[in-house]
Amino acid sequence: MQGPPTGSVAPRARSFWIQTLGCPKNDVDSHKLAGRLRAGGLEVAEKPGEADLIVVNTCAFIEAARAESIETILELSDLRREGARLAVTGCLAERSGEELAEALPEVDLVAGFGAELTPALDAAPVAFVTREELPAFDLLELPRPPASAPWAYVKVAEGCDRRCGFCAIPSFRGPQRSRALTSVLEEVERLDVSEVVLVAQDLASYGRDRSQASRLERDRILNLVGAVAARVDWVRLLYLYPSSLTDELIDAIVATGVPYFDLSLQHVSRPLLRRMRRFGERDRIIERIGRIRSVAPEAALRSSFILGYPGETEQDHDELLSFIEEAELDWAGFFTFSREAGTYADGLAEDLQVHGELALERLAECSELQDAITARKRASLVGRELRVLIEGDGRGRTYREAPEIDGIVRLVVPGAAPGSFVTARCVGSEGPDLLAEVEGESR
Repeated sequence: MQGPPTGSVAPRARSFWIQTLGCPKNDVDSHKLAGRLRAGGLEVAEKPGEADLIVVNTCAFIEAARAESIETILELSDLRREGARLAVTGCLAERSGEELAEALPEVDLVAGFGAELTPALDAAPVAFVTREELPAFDLLELPRPPASAPWAYVKVAEGCDRRCGFCAIPSFRGPQRSRALTSVLEEVERLDVSEVVLVAQDLASYGRDRSQASRLERDRILNLVGAVAARVDWVRLLYLYPSSLTDELIDAIVATGVPYFDLSLQHVSRPLLRRMRRFGERDRIIERIGRIRSVAPEAALRSSFILGYPGETEQDHDELLSFIEEAELDWAGFFTFSREAGTYADGLAEDLQVHGELALERLAECSELQDAITARKRASLVGRELRVLIEGDGRGRTYREAPEIDGIVRLVVPGAAPGSFVTARCVGSEGPDLLAEVEGESR
């Protein structure tokens, strides 16, 4: 076979860059999209300005997320080199694709879930790929490339069957669709990481859409947790509805050695929760937290709360403040209500709306109280021995910190290999972070 002429230069491989916005579930989608692009012959660019194809995986959960997505799209459009193409995918593309394509002429392709991105490279601008043309592939089941970190998110289900008053996700992600256990476990084994973080919109409901047998429905999440825990050092669960947090699930999580509970609470006032179309109340939530701490006194707990939901009164707010003080969660996030088109809350009467400035005042009050609790809890760890998963040079986490969400452990004596576990003594705390000195390697 005749080779290329002497002195000729092989054609440069085309490259891509993916910018991910939003939640861990979007991170998983981006990882899978990257694997598909690489399988198609593209390489990862070192920076967006060098890529032939820039992909923005957007978030559309609330107005602030949509604004950030638009801002990021425009920023990356300005950064791209001559001839490079810009594709937009993710939740904003799925939810508002036609409007996005019309409003942003800078974008070459707006692609919903399961749409190929490479057409943006090979033709004139494609504009919006409609739902009728999808899917070219199943994003949930798409193979993944190896993990680049010692931990990885694993998405076990898509969509949600709940209809919370503030949430538009079911309208564009669809009803819950769980993966088969074998598919999840194959992905876990291929990733070959020290920690797996299981994610879904309603994680405790994993598998319920796959069987009508009530006992099988109850046991599927337990089977999943146990099976993943048998394959990795740490397994962590994100997004648990308190109404699904059974004693059996609590025990299963504690048994993994990672007693970390991310509870999707949003509020604790019973009347307000009913208006949110969610179940629960303060006393029941406190009871569940008490059950967790009775079997795992060192458990770490996280939640998030919405301030300024329509109809929220000063009494509701005071009840939330009282709960924060009593519950002493390790971590909490606070967000002001975002009015989303098509949701139940969007149709609530105008006289129920909470003024934005008042919602921000309530948020600040909650944040100040929680920051003090978090700082106190972090300071209480000073002087104690910690088992730390090394993420990089001089940086790691204990089971108390979820990756990319909570604080980290800064190691005074760095050098351990990423993915290894070390024993370290905590010597100080700085806000959400801990300072520690390595005492020995656990494995």
